[in-house]
Amino acid sequence: MRSLSVVLLAISALSSVSFQPAPVQQPQDHLQDHLANNTVLIIRHSEKPETGNGLSAQGEERARLYIKYFQPFQDQQPPIEVDSLYAGADSKSSIRPRLTLEPLSKATNLPINSSISSKDSAALVAELRSHPHGHCPLISWRHGDMPALLTAFGASPDKLLPNGRWPDDVYDWVVVLTMGPSGQLVSQKLVHEQLMLKLIR
Repeated sequence: MRSLSVVLLAISALSSVSFQPAPVQQPQDHLQDHLANNTVLIIRHSEKPETGNGLSAQGEERARLYIKYFQPFQDQQPPIEVDSLYAGADSKSSIRPRLTLEPLSKATNLPINSSISSKDSAALVAELRSHPHGHCPLISWRHGDMPALLTAFGASPDKLLPNGRWPDDVYDWVVVLTMGPSGQLVSQKLVHEQLMLKLIR
């Protein structure tokens, strides 16, 4: 009888214990789209010289003028402050995307991320979606790769650019992409910054 009582007491004790399942950890960061509520600014690199992989004198001047032009960017209302810089990776024939942003980088202490080739636009957009970078990235790209970059963001090259292409002789445009709370494109527009014309006047 004593052994039976011990067994019954043990069963009673076990039944009184409540087991709570361990909380399931939900991974958060990788589910967040870091393009949410961003304003993305895209420019072509500044003017190129007849020979060489750098900028012409005019291109260097435009790059310097970008310091004031993007601090803050007033062709978007309300004005916005650029808070991250991206440039197409250097190649043997051109380091112009990075050089275009260098004066602005030095003035703002913002580093230039130039690790992704302009031939891989989808990789840049994936980088922006998956990693924190602020709310207003400025991208300096090569004009021949611009349609692919716009498409990767969900924008329409045909609606923004003549015949869906960035003209060979145009350096003074800024593409403004507004992203919604889920990282989706909600508006797109093309701005003519006209910095060199303002300088002449």
